[in-house]
Amino acid sequence: MTQPSASKPGTALAGVGAGSTLNEEGAAGKTTISSVVVQKVAGLATREVTGIHALGGGVSRAFGALRERIPGSGTVTTSGVTVEVGEKQAAIDLDVVVEYGARIVDVARAVRRNVIGQVEQITGLEVIEVNIAVNDIHLPDENGGETETSRVE
Repeated sequence: MTQPSASKPGTALAGVGAGSTLNEEGAAGKTTISSVVVQKVAGLATREVTGIHALGGGVSRAFGALRERIPGSGTVTTSGVTVEVGEKQAAIDLDVVVEYGARIVDVARAVRRNVIGQVEQITGLEVIEVNIAVNDIHLPDENGGETETSRVE
């Protein structure tokens, strides 16, 4: 007499987030996702939100600007993004600079929603928290934006 299996192929294990299929029982192998992958996905998802000017604090942005000038170094997509990745879950910390005039509460809510959605959809990991630190506000006249005109010629 055969008993029904506790886990069928294609169904999630107990304790795994809804829709997650990482490391299922009966799978032909194990899937691991690097923290760099989660960092990049979270960084790109953060930059997609209107009201975000940049990621990272002042020092990390300065180093990032220097690295971008070095030929062959590529762009820095993980500056301002710190993650902890387990087998089934991820926690994400973001350091952001918000555009002046944007409502910080709304921007943070949109960032959190977008990051959680993108990371969970792309990696299958459950995002348990997204902590956002707003380190600065970008003013329109900073970084070569609107230039001030002299009152005297």
